[in-house]
Amino acid sequence: MRFIGLAKATYKKMMQNLAWATGYNTFAIPLAAGVLYKYGILLSPAMGAVLMSLSTVVVAINARFLKLK
Repeated sequence: MRFIGLAKATYKKMMQNLAWATGYNTFAIPLAAGVLYKYGILLSPAMGAVLMSLSTVVVAINARFLKLK
């Protein structure tokens, strides 16, 4: 029955990563689109690429912490 435990742990980790990615993109996409430009905050394309890479790294690290109980 370890397979069921692995499946449940994987699903839980998948939902955590989905929540992180959704929250991050809800914030980052409007920022990259220039929503805060009138306040002098503009995200360069290079910085946007760095932040998207960072998001991917966070998701990968979180997935790496998958453990069975």
